Amino acid sequence: MDLRQLATFVHVAELGSFTRAARVLQVAQPALSRQVRALEIELRQNLFARTGRGVTLTEAGQRLLAHGRGILQQVERAQQDLEDHRGAPVGHVALGLPPSVSRLVTAPLVEGFRERFPKATLTVVEGLSAYVLEWLALGRVDLAVVYQAPPDPAIELQPVAHEFLHLVGPRPGRRAPPIGPPVTLAELTTLDLVIPSRPHSLRMLLETALATAGLKPRIAAEIESVPAMLELVERSPASAPLHALLSLTALIGRDPVHQARPVVIGGRRRPLTAQVSLATSAQRPRGVLLEQAAALLRERMLVHWTDEGEPR
Repeated sequence: MDLRQLATFVHVAELGSFTRAARVLQVAQPALSRQVRALEIELRQNLFARTGRGVTLTEAGQRLLAHGRGILQQVERAQQDLEDHRGAPVGHVALGLPPSVSRLVTAPLVEGFRERFPKATLTVVEGLSAYVLEWLALGRVDLAVVYQAPPDPAIELQPVAHEFLHLVGPRPGRRAPPIGPPVTLAELTTLDLVIPSRPHSLRMLLETALATAGLKPRIAAEIESVPAMLELVERSPASAPLHALLSLTALIGRDPVHQARPVVIGGRRRPLTAQVSLATSAQRPRGVLLEQAAALLRERMLVHWTDEGEPR
């Protein structure tokens, strides 16, 4: 059955006249009549009863009109879907973010996503790197930002930056700079730390560095919330101050009531850094939407990091 002939039949049936249909379709009436007649010959049934005032549908014509409308609507949906896919990507992306990154990028990311992909939807969930990697493997999320992700053939990693780890303590006076002098691992072990529990990636990174140097941390409390960690540091007495280990990104936009000191390791006093990467599953296909969403996320993250990986 020719779709053009079917569309012509539907127009004539709905308008009740070959003349009106020819005017709407901007087709010569004889050509339009030939299309309908060819359809009747193919189906071996009369679809219209011709009258002096126009046409009326036969029983066969009424049945074909019901089918014809549905067929043409399905064709229109298919064409629209393909056009949408060619233009703006469609679908859904689930994103997993660490809390410190989520605080900085979620709002601008959602705004950019809605602007660039108006026919797609985005879900953002927060979790530690170890958790979002599990969600990625289970298919709960399609894309994640992770710190210090271990090698895994099932996960594809795209490095974005290196986060400098800082020891955050009470600010020693109003005139003291917000970024203080570096602190060595040996100095760090003399301080009481407020730090996330295992398997937080920054906790594991610090313990690995300390173990390599034959040192152990002094853990005063295990806290997962950055605001709670900073409040404990601020409320701690001067006689027994607490310090937190955080990425510098976690401090962006917060009141400068603390002082952050970069943690350095080795004789060359290299900064202790954590690699920040975008993670996707190597076992599931990466569609156009996921590729473009990952590029948008990287773009929004680099607002807060330089190309060399240092926080801005």
